[in-house]
Amino acid sequence: MSKVTVWNENRHEQKNPIVREIYPKGIHGAIAGFLEEAGFDVSTATLDEAEHGLTDEVLRNTDVLVWWGHLAHGEVNDDIVEKIHQRVLDGMGLIVLHSGHFSKIFKRLMGTSCDLKWREADDKERIWVVDPSHPIVEGLGEYIELEKEEMYGEHFDIPVPDQLVFVSWFEGGEVFRSGCTYRRGNGRIFYFRPGHETYPTYHHQDVQKVITNAVKWAQPVNRKRPVYGNAQSIEPISIK
Repeated sequence: MSKVTVWNENRHEQKNPIVREIYPKGIHGAIAGFLEEAGFDVSTATLDEAEHGLTDEVLRNTDVLVWWGHLAHGEVNDDIVEKIHQRVLDGMGLIVLHSGHFSKIFKRLMGTSCDLKWREADDKERIWVVDPSHPIVEGLGEYIELEKEEMYGEHFDIPVPDQLVFVSWFEGGEVFRSGCTYRRGNGRIFYFRPGHETYPTYHHQDVQKVITNAVKWAQPVNRKRPVYGNAQSIEPISIK
């Protein structure tokens, strides 16, 4: 059974009664709940815990890390970011949600600003499946429709994705690359756009299905890791 850690800065829930009403157990609690129902071994961690809840032991025992942040990207300790970065290179999966595009770890892994356009105006969002063969879209129709969401618009300053899984259209006319996969080292990364804190997006069954599928897809491959550095020859080398 894969071990999943759901990380959330958990600040909006403390400051905004609307968010607290939508997610009484926090955004992390809502996500952890449906992942547990899917059969994963799930724990949660938040910003204000010691080491942000991401101790060496927690990271060592995490197969897939799910990340949600917004208000407090700058408060995440650089040492913790470095440890997460190394764990991804070693094979840990990483699912970055919504405003986590501006997190230190996502920007570190992408090597770009990860900036974009945005608007809070209750836009309808239609999230189109553009790679119907990808395992992350298993069980979905042609698109997911969200009645109200925050708009993110192009240009999204990210590297060209290894696989583009979703593209969003918004009521105001914008489009956005809303589901992108990457490989860094031995680890798999998936960025998924929807999830503004004042909308019940993580209660939507199709959004839950995407995140559940993404966790399955991002699990580490069960094999020995590559060995780097100076290497002895496998066969004798004749002296010419």
